[in-house]
Amino acid sequence: QVQLVESGGGSVQAGGSLRLSCTASGYTYNMGLGWFRQAPGKEREGVAAIDRYGDTNYAASVRGRFTISKDNAKNTLYLQMNSLKPEDTAMYYCAADSRVLLSLWPSYYNYWGQGTQVTVSS
Repeated sequence: QVQLVESGGGSVQAGGSLRLSCTASGYTYNMGLGWFRQAPGKEREGVAAIDRYGDTNYAASVRGRFTISKDNAKNTLYLQMNSLKPEDTAMYYCAADSRVLLSLWPSYYNYWGQGTQVTVSS
């Protein structure tokens, strides 16, 4: 059983930065991990993913601004978000699954955190 807990969300002005963290209990270092977000009235979408080898995949909307990384020793996943825009405002979730590599499809992930809110004002 894997439990995920996100932290680091908050309110920032456009152009600012935030770093999200996702701490896992359970065995996740060989799993595919991802960050997703969901804005009010919209479907959950993939933001970034990282596989067991450290390879990464990003949504086009965040590529070049966001960086996903992980610390296996701390069992923690990170999302560094720079040059934030108002359209990045959403609830951000981390997810894990042993069957995926770099997928940005939410339906492929079995384990989810409770989410952390990110609000970017113009």
